[in-house]
Amino acid sequence: MNILDENVREDQRGLLQRWGIPVHQLGVDVGRKGMKDEEIIPFLHTLRDTTFFTRDMGFYDRKLCHARYCLVCLAVGKEEVAVFVRRVLRHPEVDTKAKRMGAVIRVSHAGFSIWRRNVTKEAYINW
Repeated sequence: MNILDENVREDQRGLLQRWGIPVHQLGVDVGRKGMKDEEIIPFLHTLRDTTFFTRDMGFYDRKLCHARYCLVCLAVGKEEVAVFVRRVLRHPEVDTKAKRMGAVIRVSHAGFSIWRRNVTKEAYINW
């Protein structure tokens, strides 16, 4: 399941849906509106195989790696979210749930940094 944070604009959500990418959004179809950051991680623990997309860089933390979810922090403009969500989901390094689970990823125009469970070194991948 792909979940967008509340900080993702509705037009970006709509664009992903038009492209055939299944997404849910916090406060719209899952969770509740106004969830605090500290409530999101316990909420993700209740789900399985979830990829959570946010523009909040506070989630890019190695300590948040967990087998049940993937966190993707998008360091891009609010009008570019859909394009970068699609890029992440299509990238050969993380194009399946199995490849994403347990990872915390920071996405930028240049590429992405990734922490994985049980790995002591951050990896960097170019687009």
